[in-house]
Amino acid sequence: MDIIGEILISAALIVSGIFGFVGSFGLVRLRNTLQRLHAPTKATTLGVGGMLVASMIWFYVEKGQFSFHELLITMFLFLTAPITAHFIAKVYMVQHLRSDDLPPSGTGEGWSPYDDAPEDRRTP
Repeated sequence: MDIIGEILISAALIVSGIFGFVGSFGLVRLRNTLQRLHAPTKATTLGVGGMLVASMIWFYVEKGQFSFHELLITMFLFLTAPITAHFIAKVYMVQHLRSDDLPPSGTGEGWSPYDDAPEDRRTP
């Protein structure tokens, strides 16, 4: 294996290990749900993404072919993590906050978990 490939793989694994550790530590250490939400969606996602990048580099250097499986897994992970975080934040808001506790939305309309859409924006 080429020394540059080994260095790139090692660097990706070290970075992914650091992000994975920080994300796991944050998930255990942070106090409430909204603070814990950042650990798995950001740090741990980057940790798994770094590991998949290292796997892609290994397949390219060792086997001489590009592995699309890891690329698809990485894209799926980066697309689904923010959506999951959004849903978890909305559920937390509905269960723990009143609409009076929130700042104004800045649009003249209320927050979506609490208020219905205006009449002119509803779909038939």
